[in-house]
Amino acid sequence: MLEVKILGPGCARCRKLFEETQKALAETGLMGSLTKVEKMPEIMSYGVMLTPALVIDGEVKCAGRVPPVPEIARWLRDAADEV
Repeated sequence: MLEVKILGPGCARCRKLFEETQKALAETGLMGSLTKVEKMPEIMSYGVMLTPALVIDGEVKCAGRVPPVPEIARWLRDAADEV
């Protein structure tokens, strides 16, 4: 099961990235836990300076933007293949 985190203070772009990631998980049919991380110390522990950010299995995939669903889906499939 993939561990997916959305890093951000809860702004509109953070919520949008959460929604797009939910769509990508549904589209791929992969199992994953999707959580929000809103506390700045934890966000900074990932080395992220821009939010929102997407983390899959501990690896930051993007920061400072909301990627399209197909791009998120590709990252999810790649992470699942590595397991």
